[in-house]
Amino acid sequence: MTHFGPSRRSFLQASLTMVGSAPLLAHTAANAGEKSDKPLLAYVGTFSSPLKDVLPTQVDLPPGNGRGIHLFQVDRETGSMTPAGEYELGTSPSCLAIGSHGTRLYSANETDRVGGTKEGTVSAYSIDPAQGKLTLLNTVRSGGAGPTYVSLHPSGKYLLVANYFGGSISVLPILADGHLGEATDVKQDEGVIGPTRAAHAPPGSFAISGHDRTHAHMIESDPSGKYVIHVDLGLDRIYVWKFDATTGKLSANDPAFVSLPPGDGPRHFHFHPNGKWFYSIQEEGSTVVLFDYDATKGTLSARQTISTLPPGYAGSNFCSEILVSQDGAFVYAGNRLHDSIGIFSVGATGELTYLGEEWTRGDYPRSFTFDPTGRFLYCCNQRADNVAVFRVNRTTGGLEFTGHYTPVGNPSHLVFLDRE
Repeated sequence: MTHFGPSRRSFLQASLTMVGSAPLLAHTAANAGEKSDKPLLAYVGTFSSPLKDVLPTQVDLPPGNGRGIHLFQVDRETGSMTPAGEYELGTSPSCLAIGSHGTRLYSANETDRVGGTKEGTVSAYSIDPAQGKLTLLNTVRSGGAGPTYVSLHPSGKYLLVANYFGGSISVLPILADGHLGEATDVKQDEGVIGPTRAAHAPPGSFAISGHDRTHAHMIESDPSGKYVIHVDLGLDRIYVWKFDATTGKLSANDPAFVSLPPGDGPRHFHFHPNGKWFYSIQEEGSTVVLFDYDATKGTLSARQTISTLPPGYAGSNFCSEILVSQDGAFVYAGNRLHDSIGIFSVGATGELTYLGEEWTRGDYPRSFTFDPTGRFLYCCNQRADNVAVFRVNRTTGGLEFTGHYTPVGNPSHLVFLDRE
């Protein structure tokens, strides 16, 4: 595989014309340039090999180079990360969420069986306030095989889980002491599986991943917490559920879902800070779709479809992560095999304009995230066994590689803990 070097993908470091960007919104994180003496911590979830006396785990290839959950101290000025410990876990804690004001961490353990049951698990941990070390609180069944995504409901009382291999979603109550309770609700996806050839696949693509059965890939509430949204890659659908925060129960919205083009495979999504624009990335179709979101009715209306890849690209690609910048001016889309992050400006009506892409400095970028200030972007290069750090130009949207690589076996997901 040929990697394209910085001369092609670092174009945004030079000159760039920004097309019709949206009005800038207030930052939700600390202001850039502010200094703090308090440590900034990062937890990296990985695909990890079974350790002694731990049941086998099903992971994405190549399997098992991680050691569980890796802890780092982060330099706020340079973005570099220094190892600060590991919580050894052989069940592939591939997605993490931090709750209870930074005192609890939750992991989706992407296993495919518990004992004789084809089901995965989710774990809860307490976080040591001084050093960030983790202590296991408890582990519960996830409501399906291969939990691949967890997120916190805005109330802080529930953890939402997407079970990829089980094709189901679940709601787990968070008890007063941070422990997880048994699921208050589990919903199984049903429907006609989409074709293996994506409607919007690039020419010559053999990108076939999840159109063999139902695959719930991401779940998260809308900003109000009244609705819960999840995607099923195999069904090419985005579901919207009404959520009862008193009982932890889900009920179908009307309509219950919106359909994406056959075979395109919705994977992740992200709301614009204004709560009105919703961006979905399709794993096999290599597209971003802009939806208008009606927060009153919980409905989605598609308005724009745009490729995540540069004009003229041909061959296979699997999309991964999608993020909207904190000020709402840019959208970033992950490309695996092409190994790039596509960069888009957000217009005054939410529509995207392709600006270019940045090489991820590694193989198979599974996810990426901003630091709390929005000045740095951290990319988990799953098959390269590293996290690469980029400085974000918040005027142009460009990404500039800092030169900092952090070795982590099969990194999957990164979350920050800021003691500010």
